Amino acid sequence: MVLCPECETNLDVDEEEVDEGELISCPECGTDFEVVTTSPLELKAVEAGYVEEEEEVEESEDGDFS
Repeated sequence: MVLCPECETNLDVDEEEVDEGELISCPECGTDFEVVTTSPLELKAVEAGYVEEEEEVEESEDGDFS
């Protein structure tokens, strides 16, 4: 059982089914977390612009600069 670090809601996450770097969202407060380690399961809050920056990098790598 893993609790959301923000609101302490039980996150239904199976440690054996997640990978490091995977993103998990809390259904109660909506905060996004990145899986830092899987054993023991450790989560780190994702900054608001983190996902958007990652998508921009992927687009530029594909040659789409629009």
